[in-house]
Amino acid sequence: MDDRLYIDSIEAARQMDGYENLLFGIRQSFMQAVKEEAAPLFTTDAAELYPLFLENIPEEAKQCYNCSACRHFVNRFGRLVSINPESGKKTAVMWNASVPEFFQKAVDAVKTKVEDAKITGVFVTDKTELGCSKTGIWEHMAVDVPKKIVYQGRILTPFQEAAGKAEDYRVLCSSIAKYPQKDVETAVNLLRSDALYRGEQILRMAEWFLETIKLNHGKADADNILWYRAASAPVGFCHIPATMVGTLLDDIREGYSVSAIKERFNEKMHPLQYQRPQAAPTLGNVKRAEEIVAKLGLEKSLERRYARLDEVQTVWKPVQEKAASVGGVFAGIPIKVKKSEGRNQVEAPETVMTFEKFRRTVLPGAKKIELQVSSHKDSYAALLTAVHSDAPPIILWDREEERNPFSWYLYEGGSLYKRWNLLPGWNAVTAVVLQPNMWSDRPCGYVSKGVFFILKGARDLDGASSACLFPSILKRELYEVRATIESYSKSTRLIGNEDADACGLLIQDSDKNLSVKLRVVTDVGTALYKIDRWD
Repeated sequence: MDDRLYIDSIEAARQMDGYENLLFGIRQSFMQAVKEEAAPLFTTDAAELYPLFLENIPEEAKQCYNCSACRHFVNRFGRLVSINPESGKKTAVMWNASVPEFFQKAVDAVKTKVEDAKITGVFVTDKTELGCSKTGIWEHMAVDVPKKIVYQGRILTPFQEAAGKAEDYRVLCSSIAKYPQKDVETAVNLLRSDALYRGEQILRMAEWFLETIKLNHGKADADNILWYRAASAPVGFCHIPATMVGTLLDDIREGYSVSAIKERFNEKMHPLQYQRPQAAPTLGNVKRAEEIVAKLGLEKSLERRYARLDEVQTVWKPVQEKAASVGGVFAGIPIKVKKSEGRNQVEAPETVMTFEKFRRTVLPGAKKIELQVSSHKDSYAALLTAVHSDAPPIILWDREEERNPFSWYLYEGGSLYKRWNLLPGWNAVTAVVLQPNMWSDRPCGYVSKGVFFILKGARDLDGASSACLFPSILKRELYEVRATIESYSKSTRLIGNEDADACGLLIQDSDKNLSVKLRVVTDVGTALYKIDRWD
C-alpha cells in the first residue's frame, strides 16, 4: 500500500471512530475545569496512561492511534485533576465530557486511574497550548490554555512556582498538626474583639486558617482539601508559624494571660516593627535585589513623587461655581447664585455617623465640604505615585492591565497641622479619595481600608525623609529583598513636593477613636457631621 492510500485509510478509520469528537470532548472537558477564575489544577502520580488508553480500544485500531504526540499529551497532561474545595473530591480534567462510543471504554479506564491517583503537586504552566494540536496533516490531542491561567511570573520559573506551592502545602500540614482548633478559635476571637493593636491586619489570615482546619476535619479526602487551600491561598497565608498569627497562637498555647498576650502582641505589631526589616541588608540580599530589579526592569519604578489631585481617583469633588454666561472680557468669572426662596439658613445640629453611612447618604448631595482642623496631632497624609508613567508595576495593587501606581504615607503617632501648611478651624475639602488599594474591586492582598479628605493648600512642608517604599505595599515578588528596597527607600527622597495638592486627613477602618468634624453644604442648607468610626 502506497503512502497516500495508507494515509487515506487512517483518515477514513478515524472519521468512522469519531476521533474529531474525541478531541472536541477533551477540549470541552478542559475548558469546563478552568472556567473559574482562580481554580487551580493539580498533578497526580498516575503513570503510563497512554498504554492504558490503547489497551481499551479494539485491537485492529491500536496501530492507527499509536501516536507519539498523543502519547506525550495523555501521559503528561492526562493525569491532571481539579479538586472540589469543600469535599476534596478529585475530577480528571481531560476526561470529563461525553466522547464517541468507540473511545468510551478507553476514556473511562484513564479517568478512573487518574481520579484514584494521589496528588503530587500544583500544575503551573507558562504555555498557551498543552500538547501539539497538529503536525503536518495529522491532528492530535491538545488543548489551548486560557490566558487567565497562564503563569505570568517574571522572577520564578513555572517549576519554581510549583515548588513554592508544594512548600506551602507542607508548611500548612505541619501548622494544622501544631495548632489545635480551640487555640485558633481563641486567636480569632481576640482579633475580632479589637483587644489587640492593629489586629485587623492579620484577622483575615487567622480566619482563613480556622476555616481550613474546619474544612479539613473528618473528611475522607482531607489531604486533597489541604492541597487546594495551599494552591489558592493568598501569599504567605500557609506559613502560619512565621507570621504574627503564629506568634499569637504560640502565646495562647504557652498559657499567657490575656493582658500578657495583648502586651506582647502590641509591641510586635507596632508600625515601625511589623513587616519592617530591623537590620541593614546583607551583601547577598543586595545582590539578589539587583538581579530581580534588572530582570524585571524596575529601576525607574523605584523613583517616586508626590501625586497631584488631577491624577487621583475621587469619590467626591465640590460643585463648581457657575461662570458668567456673557461674552467679552468678563466671560468666565464667578457669578452670584440666586438663593432659593424660603431656604432654611439655620445650621442643622451635629449628627454622629460612620464614614460608610456618610459616604452613602451625605456625599451624593454635598456641594461643599469643610473639615475642622484641630490643634493636636492627627493622621495627615500625602498621596504618592511613580515618577515615570511607563515604569513597570511595583506596588501591590498596580497591574499591567490596570495601572494604579499610587500609594501614600503618614507619620506614626500623627503630625501637627503646621507641618501640613494648615490652620486650625474650618478648611475646605477639595476632594474625597479612597485609599488607592480600594480603587479596584479586584483583590490585591492588602486588607486596610481608608479615605482621604484632601484639604485645600495642604502639603508636607518638610517633605518625607524617604521614598516611602514600604514592604507591606510592594509586590510579593519583591518580598525576599524587602530589606534592600527599604534601605534604598530610606536613602532616597520624594520629588514634586511643590506640586503636591493631594494631601489631607486620612481616616482608616482600624482607627478606634475617630472624631472627624465636617461641615457640609447641600441644596437645602448646611449641616454638621462627626465621623466616629469607619463602619
